[in-house]
Amino acid sequence: MLNTVKRITPEYEIVEDNETIRYLEHGHPSDLIRWHAHDDYELHFIVATSGKVFVGDYIGNYAPGQLILTGPRLPHNWICQNDQEDIPLRDMVIRFDHESFSNGMKIIPELAEILPMLARAKSGIEFFDLNHQYLADIFQKVRDSSGLSRLIISLPLLQKLAQSRSYRLLSTVQIDLKSNETLQRKINTVVDYVSQNYSQDITLSSVASLIGMSDSHFSRFFKKATGNRFIEFVNRVRISRACSLLTETDQQIATICFQVGFNNVANFNRRFHELKGVTPRDFRTQSNIHIEGTTAH
Repeated sequence: MLNTVKRITPEYEIVEDNETIRYLEHGHPSDLIRWHAHDDYELHFIVATSGKVFVGDYIGNYAPGQLILTGPRLPHNWICQNDQEDIPLRDMVIRFDHESFSNGMKIIPELAEILPMLARAKSGIEFFDLNHQYLADIFQKVRDSSGLSRLIISLPLLQKLAQSRSYRLLSTVQIDLKSNETLQRKINTVVDYVSQNYSQDITLSSVASLIGMSDSHFSRFFKKATGNRFIEFVNRVRISRACSLLTETDQQIATICFQVGFNNVANFNRRFHELKGVTPRDFRTQSNIHIEGTTAH
């Protein structure tokens, strides 16, 4: 049984290292498993355990073989389903910073090929259809190398991911690299609250008071900070969770509707179509086709 996870404002991590490509790994349990954010990009390859993954306002399931790229200042965490499980290696991580590539492309223009992917990583990216053994081999080679050799090994993988069309964006809230720490903390507080309580009745007033703002001030603040009206954001979180349930369970659509916080099926269907361009039923059908195709592949 998955334990209830209380998410607080993410811990901000400062990384000091001169290498362009850095590597870390950890098992379970580990002090590195926590709700946190930092200025680096991180490419996470999960090799063991299953449970819940949290990326910004996204909540989904994870299992061995998952590959996710998180962008700078985007909070994230993976929570193991079996909290008592003792695993020597769970997560292999390749880390790099934005400046290395934005500055590097002035000298090596070909590096610009990966910049569109880095822009998408502000939302978090989950990649599909990649051979797990290929990924394991690459991550092990990165781990066992250093300096220029490590960079040379990593670049083909980053190029492959940048060219991939088989991916999905995860979080609806993107963190601006230029946003100050106070602004980021307020946004994260709201994101965390909605992500934990999306199945309940959420009012603008209750969330505004959470960060000490009037309703009108909060409404303007949130729209400017995220590009979404607050109710639009809440609907996006709920629809995001509904997508996971439609893909990963056989629950009836009406059950999912109420489980993610909508009060009636008609409104749920309307909001789902607005955001996804298809009905929940069609989304489930298309997801099943994709999964079967991936399995066959």
